Amino acid sequence: MRALALVGAVVLAAPAVADFPDIQARGALRVIVMPLSSADEFFTVPLGAKPGFDREILDGFAKLHRLRLEVVPVEGWDNLIPALLQGRGDVVAGRFTVTDARRRQIAFTTEVFPSRNVAMTRKPHPPVTSLDALKSRRVATIKGSSMAEVVRSVIPAGNLDDSFAPGTLPAALKAGKVEVAVLGVESAIAAQRKDPDIELGVFVGAPMSLAYGVRPKDAALLQALDEYIDNLRRTPTWNRLVIDYFGAAAPEILKKARAQ
Repeated sequence: MRALALVGAVVLAAPAVADFPDIQARGALRVIVMPLSSADEFFTVPLGAKPGFDREILDGFAKLHRLRLEVVPVEGWDNLIPALLQGRGDVVAGRFTVTDARRRQIAFTTEVFPSRNVAMTRKPHPPVTSLDALKSRRVATIKGSSMAEVVRSVIPAGNLDDSFAPGTLPAALKAGKVEVAVLGVESAIAAQRKDPDIELGVFVGAPMSLAYGVRPKDAALLQALDEYIDNLRRTPTWNRLVIDYFGAAAPEILKKARAQ
């Protein structure tokens, strides 16, 4: 955590416009998240043994600017943006995917983590290795998520099952409730690390990015976050966090997700 604050020490001060100075005057950065569990790889709520990838980054940013981090939990992925636009928080974080639909409502920081949707199966079911094969299967994903948007665009509507709650698909695969699920590669890597019988198959849709969302008018906050993230991505700290939270195989899997 201290390393992240040191990494950000070279970040330039944000210009003095209304949004970021107000946050600094308040003394708190309010982060809106959709809680998954106390062991979530991106943002633990309540705070777990390990804070989470995004929580460590934003904690470093907050410490650099002498702010405390306040967590604002909401229920459901589709409630994150409304909570931000209603002013309940300053930043949306926690494995938050950049999509065109979301860009029409809010602004996004520079990429925090590379992403792409991927089909998952669990032994003894073989991996799904082509989009044609995926189109003929019943596919589970999460309602209101970016995955559901992508899956809906590539498979027949009748084959989509988005009735599953966030964080439950790996367990549903293990219990045999579903045979194929689509998750972001970051979630799939984490699930496979915990359950080696999970197999990753075909990538679904184009490469994507995870980032932090802010209100479009909050230009100074956006600039300050971008400078901090860009600086962090140029240091070994970012790679250390990836391996720490997702395992030694994660960098190579993420490289494939970008290339294929």
